[in-house]
Amino acid sequence: MQKRLLAILLVLPALIMIVLFFIVPLFASVVGAFEVGGTMGLGNFTKSFELYSSDMIFTLVIVTVSTVLIGLFSVSIGGYLTLGENPRAMAALRWLYRWPMFIPFIVVGQVMRTFLAKNGLMNNILVSLGLLTPLQTVGFLDWRGIVIAFVWKQTPFVTLLVAGAMASLDRSTIEAARNLGASRLRILIEIVLPQIAATLMVGLILSFVTMMSVLSVPLMINAQSPTMLTADIAFRINAHGDYGVANALGLISLLLTAGAALIYLRQSVKERS
Repeated sequence: MQKRLLAILLVLPALIMIVLFFIVPLFASVVGAFEVGGTMGLGNFTKSFELYSSDMIFTLVIVTVSTVLIGLFSVSIGGYLTLGENPRAMAALRWLYRWPMFIPFIVVGQVMRTFLAKNGLMNNILVSLGLLTPLQTVGFLDWRGIVIAFVWKQTPFVTLLVAGAMASLDRSTIEAARNLGASRLRILIEIVLPQIAATLMVGLILSFVTMMSVLSVPLMINAQSPTMLTADIAFRINAHGDYGVANALGLISLLLTAGAALIYLRQSVKERS
């Protein structure tokens, strides 16, 4: 009895935090999404689709494209760290690729805004190298900048999971394939990747959900329309005080990520069983 009571007391603070900061706000947002002038209805959702349907598609496309690129880069980096033969290159890559993981998204937005602007650091370097003239420079402060920021920020996180999974594989199959003359690319695709597919999927799902919730990057990089739903939610609250439509947009974002979350939960249950 005392052990059970002690276990409950240990879990209670975390449970209270979850209820107060996750369950209660989620319930209030869901109820608020259906409240229209003191009555319950679908008016907020109708208004959301009328005003922001293009932003919904834009958000889904941006996050999906970013997720695919993150998967490609993380597999490439992890594969080179596992199969590479140049110790210096591997050490440098292992040291460099982790940096963005420790940088907050708001700093990422400011860094990319400075780097990708028409007169930013990237174009200034290209002009100084003689590769472009000042009139040929192009800014990337649009959807491309958002994708670049997301990929740069989230690739180290997924790479860390993928590289760890690759490092734990049995090397005998890899060495056997090498002895039979298989190239590193073929070993990566046909032998290594199938064995770490579950870990890769979990990392990509977590990145997908994270990118759906980011506000600072679209606000700082893409100040034009269409934009991401997080920026629309902030605009409805700050400019109009319209919490009904903001809650509806938040619930729509939740539904967009529900599919990815269900895949993650299903994979977690499968691994535990």
